[in-house]
Amino acid sequence: MTFVNRMQEKLARGEVALCMATRLARTAEIAMIADSCGFDAFYVDMEHCTISLDDTAQICIAALPVGVTPLVRIAGHQFEDAARLLDMGALGIICPNVSTRGEAEAFVRACRFPPLGERSVGGAGPLQGYRQTPLSEVNKQGNAATSLIAMLETPEGIANADAIAALPGIDVLLIGSNDLCTAMGIPGELKNPKLRAAYESTAKACKAHSKILGIGGIRADVEHVAELIKLGARFVIASSDVQYLIKSARQEVESLRKAN
Repeated sequence: MTFVNRMQEKLARGEVALCMATRLARTAEIAMIADSCGFDAFYVDMEHCTISLDDTAQICIAALPVGVTPLVRIAGHQFEDAARLLDMGALGIICPNVSTRGEAEAFVRACRFPPLGERSVGGAGPLQGYRQTPLSEVNKQGNAATSLIAMLETPEGIANADAIAALPGIDVLLIGSNDLCTAMGIPGELKNPKLRAAYESTAKACKAHSKILGIGGIRADVEHVAELIKLGARFVIASSDVQYLIKSARQEVESLRKAN
């Protein structure tokens, strides 16, 4: 028995997978909440919050029997953290700021078992429900269930999109729209032709190498998201628990103020 990567299965069918970000949550309930809201996956954002490795691992383990896919965005290229999180239940790693094929290769080496990479073997773990499993199967199952998501956040990354997409072991090329716009000198201009051109060239690279195009940072504009889905995007980052809390709280306050 192994737990399944529901997000991965949906992407394999050519469907759109929706992913929620979490920065506030420190307990396992967030997995159930993400699932109850209809998300296919969520990611713990270790790049932009102070959540600990241990809390992140507990959230990932709790998500497995729920069925929602647990991902983690690591804080940089500290792949020792990524490998430990995969050992402790994460079914995918989002690596920020991948700008070259060499950086993508390092990502794959750390997070894939041989022959694709050099990930250290930890034996049967959360993915297998801690059931006794031959090591050859543990490694095979780990590679099959793990999604590696490379974020393109610089003009250099976009220029190297084809080389990154061609790399075995990379599953998704995720454009970090806000960081990319900032690096391009057009911060906040999410409909700038430069950003659109970046999406188009990356979509072409993904199609050529049978990889998934991901979009992040455009959640507030549903029509824009729909356009990018038509372009080929299938992995879509939605809002975070921070943004959902703020939005809901503001609406509640506005309603109560009107009752005064």
